[in-house]
Amino acid sequence: MNSRLILGAAIVIVALFVLFTMPFTVSQTEQAIVLQFGKPIRVVADPGLHVKLPWQSTVGYDKRVLDFDLPAARFTAADQKQMIVDAYSRFRIVNPLLFYQTVGTEQAARTRLAPILSGVVRDVIGTVQLADVIAGQREATIQRIRSGVNDQTKEFGIAITDVRLRRIDLPEANSQAIFSRMISERQREAAQYRADGDRQAAVIRAGADRQRTETLADAQKQAQILRGQGDADSIKIYADAFGKDKDFFAFYRSLQAYRDALSGKNTTFLLSPEDPFFRYFAAPFKGNAPAQREGAGK
Repeated sequence: MNSRLILGAAIVIVALFVLFTMPFTVSQTEQAIVLQFGKPIRVVADPGLHVKLPWQSTVGYDKRVLDFDLPAARFTAADQKQMIVDAYSRFRIVNPLLFYQTVGTEQAARTRLAPILSGVVRDVIGTVQLADVIAGQREATIQRIRSGVNDQTKEFGIAITDVRLRRIDLPEANSQAIFSRMISERQREAAQYRADGDRQAAVIRAGADRQRTETLADAQKQAQILRGQGDADSIKIYADAFGKDKDFFAFYRSLQAYRDALSGKNTTFLLSPEDPFFRYFAAPFKGNAPAQREGAGK
């Protein structure tokens, strides 16, 4: 009886062991390889519950996109300009069996990926100009790097999905030289803008001076015309007045001469009493009486 109980207990234990060791699950983000004594038997890519033999084991790999950061390093462009590049890549394990046979673990894959990515970045950057890496052909350069890394990582069961140059810096000496050149370029552009501004200001100033001269000339012309017309009208008025009464006009003009000549405080005349200038002092102007003028008119 004891032997039967022991045998039954052993069978139960073995059955439970088999029951718990045969099934295994694969999550949606994983893919697994079934191993038998360390030798891969099959690849399980579908998520869910699966079964294996009790003496078989499994190893799982992530199906998601994995990141790898390359430490910043100094590279030299085709124009012998040095730069410090901080790059990173993203990869997926597309062939888990080949991945297991060549590298085995993600850590080993990252160790193998580091020199490959660094070497490809160095080779590609060495064939392009610094300006192209920074802006001109940046995307084309990244495409070349991604293709070059993919060609070398296919044997590991890895597919490079993306490569990016996250940061591109210049060494301190190069940065200072570039900053100095940028300052010189901005100063040259500023001088050019100032020269253009001075030229435009001179053109505007010359136009304004020309318009001012023309305006003044027109104004002086009009003034001369008006002054001439005024003088002509004045002469005509004087002539008409002189023609109507010559004696009165002579008397009026003499009074104006007296006013202008005798208005000064220290005016001194050395003239003879018989001088015509004082003729109205000796014989005051009487003029023509109205009756006389009417008679003369008759």
